[in-house]
Amino acid sequence: MKPFSFWSLFLALLMTPLFHFGQGNPTELGRVTWLRSLEEARTLARKNSKPILILFQEIPGCQTCRSYGTDVLSHPLLVEAISDYFIPLAIHNNKPGEDKKVLDLFREPSWNNPVVRIVDADLLPVTDRISGNYSKHGLLTHINAAIIKSGKRIPAWLQLLEEEFLADLKGTEKTYIGMYCFWSGEKNYGQIDGVVSTRAGFMGGSEVVEVEYRPDRISREQLIRRGKETGNADRIFVTDEDPKIQVSGMETRKQSAFREDPESKYYIYKSPYRHLPMTRLQAARVNAALGEGRSPELYLSPVQCTLMDRIRSHPSRYKKNLIGKNIAEAWTEFEAQ
Repeated sequence: MKPFSFWSLFLALLMTPLFHFGQGNPTELGRVTWLRSLEEARTLARKNSKPILILFQEIPGCQTCRSYGTDVLSHPLLVEAISDYFIPLAIHNNKPGEDKKVLDLFREPSWNNPVVRIVDADLLPVTDRISGNYSKHGLLTHINAAIIKSGKRIPAWLQLLEEEFLADLKGTEKTYIGMYCFWSGEKNYGQIDGVVSTRAGFMGGSEVVEVEYRPDRISREQLIRRGKETGNADRIFVTDEDPKIQVSGMETRKQSAFREDPESKYYIYKSPYRHLPMTRLQAARVNAALGEGRSPELYLSPVQCTLMDRIRSHPSRYKKNLIGKNIAEAWTEFEAQ
């Protein structure tokens, strides 16, 4: 038998499927690993100096309850944030016994849609009660508020996630900007505040970058001017309904079908990061960082950084190109390898 060593344990852990959170949960609980005892949660909250995140949930529940589990509580980065910064506790709001006692303690209604409370070990509120808001953004804003009240800084990856969730709620627009090199353009547009995602491709025989952005944060004209500053805005493709371009000397062409380049997100594509599940905003920032020779780890969660360690340690095992895939689907594909 080989002697025990720290490195043998570490490598064994790297090969263990650490990320199968919440397996066997009812649909309504998503992928979070929940405690079921309030007293146990309070003990761990004191021991670890963490708040308790309590989910009051109907199980089995209505469509709203099920959607909250499959959409909000199964997003990999939300699951990680809940698991890392809190003691997660699930209380069934339609069950007798200990669940009913906790329900009555907090004066929560039975047979109700999801409610979330974040409290300290003494059960005093850390943030406002979350009720009637069943969005990912609604939960994450309270998570980030609780992190601040705990005396910690919100990490960059959670700031990006909140920005992306807000973009989904408020709505985005897309524009197609032509240039001499879409790989350079995608790198430069991907780091602009207000840009949510980028794709490199072709339109009407021209290299273009599809830029998805928040119009409440940055205008199309501002994007064009920023592109001109870096030499990445020679022409713009518009529809008949588009407002007139307010940038002098900008060539306009009629918008046609967009064809994505196989090597879109070029700097990710040429690196091991192409195997890593990411959100579309993370991918834009990571691609820009790699293109400038900067470390992209600032934009990644601790679990994503651990996944990258796995990818680098076992390059022959991870082969799937996950660029552009929804993060939840990409995470499942990653775990299956």
